[in-house]
Amino acid sequence: MKKALVLGASGGMGYSIVKELSARGISVIAFARTRSKLEKSFAADSKVTIFPGDLFKLDDLREAAKGVDVIFHAANIPYEEWEAKLQGLISNILTVAKEESVKLAMVDNIYAYGRAAGKKVNELSPKNPHTKKGKVRLQVETTIKDSSVPTLIAHFPDFYGPNAENTLLHHTLKDIVRNKKSRYVGDQKIAREFIFTPDGAKAIINLALNDEAYGQNWNIPGYGVISGEELIETLRQIRNYDKKVSTITKNMIRFLGLFNAGMREVVEMFYLNEEPVVLDGQKYERFIGPIPRTPYKEGLERTLKYMISPEN
Repeated sequence: MKKALVLGASGGMGYSIVKELSARGISVIAFARTRSKLEKSFAADSKVTIFPGDLFKLDDLREAAKGVDVIFHAANIPYEEWEAKLQGLISNILTVAKEESVKLAMVDNIYAYGRAAGKKVNELSPKNPHTKKGKVRLQVETTIKDSSVPTLIAHFPDFYGPNAENTLLHHTLKDIVRNKKSRYVGDQKIAREFIFTPDGAKAIINLALNDEAYGQNWNIPGYGVISGEELIETLRQIRNYDKKVSTITKNMIRFLGLFNAGMREVVEMFYLNEEPVVLDGQKYERFIGPIPRTPYKEGLERTLKYMISPEN
């Protein structure tokens, strides 16, 4: 791979993919809607060319994809737009990938697995989504597999990391950084899995560099599971933080949904805070080797350092 296009480059995982590709000496086209965000993140990097564009405009995608070897799809749209727009978005990407004869590496979540009944899920685990958004994700996966585009699909747990702002943990971290009372989504006693975005970026790039990885699904777990209580205690140690961290319950989100369409869509995914889906990464380890796994304390320290940097 000499040149790559990263869609959603201003988001959490997209940002880390761009940074990791650049660190490996690979030229990158960083694609996102807002020029100012792209300039803030990548203007100083000689390996990165910024491309403000619209994923729903084929001409923008065609221009950005010229001469690339792999498209990394790390873009997302608001939950409330998934049913109407997500299929169109992936159709545009597949159209351009076919025209340019390039491969596709897709960042995906765990929604299509549905409930896991307390077991780790691997790539052979049945996908029986019970939520509207899980069914949409499975439809997108089917569309990709029915296409002729060589694609690898990487499933990740919830993100945290530098520039990962549209995440559950970011809402906790941003108030801790300000030394204010904070909130945590879900029962703090339940252990669940998160992935540090630089680890996820390394993993998907390792796969993308191997031709045999395409045409397959890959589960990329984080650094094991951690309860909300353990995570908050780690943050207290890092920041000498002594404020209260309250719990955001499902009923609280349901109430907010009366006034906010986005919150209405969050309610159905709350099961992940009650019945966490944990990924089995043995397939990746057999094929590539050890999964990049940063301990939670180190990952949180690096994330907070990024958040308090004067540049951010």
